[in-house]
Amino acid sequence: MTEIPVLDVRNVHVEFRRRRRAPVFRALDDVSLVIPRGKTVGLVGESGSGKSTLAKAVLGLVPVQSGSVHLLGREITHIGTAERRKLGRVLQAVFQDPNSSLNPSYTVARSLAEPLRAQGTRSRAELAKRSAAMLEDVGLDPAAAARYPRDFSGGQRQRISIARALMTAPQLVIADESVSALDLSVQAQILNLLADLQDQHGLSYLFISHDISVVKHICHDVTVLYRGQVMESGPTGPVTDQPAHPYTRALLLAAPVADPVAQRRRRATQGALSSTTGTAASNGCPFAARCPFATDQCRQVRPEPRPLADGRVVACHRYPDWQHEAAASTPATSLVTSH
Repeated sequence: MTEIPVLDVRNVHVEFRRRRRAPVFRALDDVSLVIPRGKTVGLVGESGSGKSTLAKAVLGLVPVQSGSVHLLGREITHIGTAERRKLGRVLQAVFQDPNSSLNPSYTVARSLAEPLRAQGTRSRAELAKRSAAMLEDVGLDPAAAARYPRDFSGGQRQRISIARALMTAPQLVIADESVSALDLSVQAQILNLLADLQDQHGLSYLFISHDISVVKHICHDVTVLYRGQVMESGPTGPVTDQPAHPYTRALLLAAPVADPVAQRRRRATQGALSSTTGTAASNGCPFAARCPFATDQCRQVRPEPRPLADGRVVACHRYPDWQHEAAASTPATSLVTSH
């Protein structure tokens, strides 16, 4: 029997209207995503790709026009506020800025206790015990509970935010750009911490980032979003080692590498891929205006997602032909990120 995934997003559409008579802006366009138990699925794309909108749709912070969101087999797309509040026992989030979830006038203990209090826990002894355990789990001294957020570094505050998210023992944690504001050395520490906590507590993560080099080091699977549409999805290894979509390749080429020679070669090959301008065709592939491999078919007809033998799904008319064209004009060392 197939195990029920922790999160199952099916064909979700989210639309906004910036002004009353302004055209409708489609932030998510037929997006699907599945997170199995105990796994991390990455959601990657540039600013404006729809990553955070999907997180908000799962959390119930924006309305979903069509499609559905299932959490542990239960549809939660349009549930009411009271029922949504109860989901805090199984669903939590960690955001980019820890100050957004840590009130500067609260002690760490009070901030940590809030999620459990929202679920009905009132015992001071139980709250204190749980807070101490979570602080230890994230590598902080339980004595930190008596201090204030201002007493900690950015990395330590993010550890406190993670501890706060784990207070209710959730099964799914949404990490929305949770390491992007940190120094590289601190990023590595937090990524290792998230992996350790996953092993310890059996957590599932939706890991959202604009940096595909970060995603490849923590995620089991990855979904690549561009202008609200899925370009490519599948196991992280194939997606990041041999991208099937030109946009995935563009993200990889834009990611920094330690070797300065390789970095210069990458930048020399980016060309049109580095441009963030261009209007997406209304009927065709949204990336066609920026893609050096695009044809009239790409600009006029939206590509249907198609499965590949290695478990990936790609929405590209030119696959695999564009790969051959790219290989003919680009040094092989610049096509993939270094390991």
